[in-house]
Amino acid sequence: MKYFLETLKYRNESLFYFGLLCFVLAIIFLILTRFTTTQVYNVNAWYKPFKFAASTTLYAWAMAWFIGYLPNFNARIFNWVIIITLGFEIIYIAWQASRGMLSHFNVSTSFYSFMYSMMALAATIATLATAYIGILFFKNDFPNLPLHYVWSIRLGIFLFVVFAFEGFVMGSRMTHTIGGQDGGEGIPILNWSTQYGDPRIAHFIGMHALQVLPILSYYVFRNITFTVIIAILYGLVAVFSLVKALQGKLIIG
Repeated sequence: MKYFLETLKYRNESLFYFGLLCFVLAIIFLILTRFTTTQVYNVNAWYKPFKFAASTTLYAWAMAWFIGYLPNFNARIFNWVIIITLGFEIIYIAWQASRGMLSHFNVSTSFYSFMYSMMALAATIATLATAYIGILFFKNDFPNLPLHYVWSIRLGIFLFVVFAFEGFVMGSRMTHTIGGQDGGEGIPILNWSTQYGDPRIAHFIGMHALQVLPILSYYVFRNITFTVIIAILYGLVAVFSLVKALQGKLIIG
């Protein structure tokens, strides 16, 4: 772990510290769940900023690691795009949580509607920036890296982008529960519905291909054929969970 963190800091100091800040915030938000009773959708309000901060940590560190491989790439603009857009989302989500109010799907006033639109814009910009990095990985050769590992990064970024944009499925419906009302029974902390369809599951699975596929390829499969097959199967699981969610059904059952 020490080697990983030292290398990560060397590769991209800005995203390293941004991810570290998000990690600290995630811990603070998790602690707050034990000391506050404020709820949103019948769960502690601080779980949502905790999830976003933790997920942003994983994203920032993964991208910091990957773009270190890109030849002659100046990461300054990309870094600031990610820090500003995702930092804005975490700040707004945490602010609304502190007030016991919705951040997503909240259009109850013109201000909240504007802020919700800004969150959608921020997420779109961050996703497009990530897609650009993915294009660079497809355009460049990496003779010093195992080919199966390179393809795991390419496919991981591809699935991340696809299922990041899948968030608009929820945005267009103004709900993350299909077949029932938001705020029903859910998995602890994650709060995914245990009764109805929940597109957040596919959103989560697909976006975290960014970390899962490179780790599996580098440490477990070490073969380009296996890497591609696993990426396809992984993507199909995400698609399957989305289809089930759109049908208003649980993944299992």
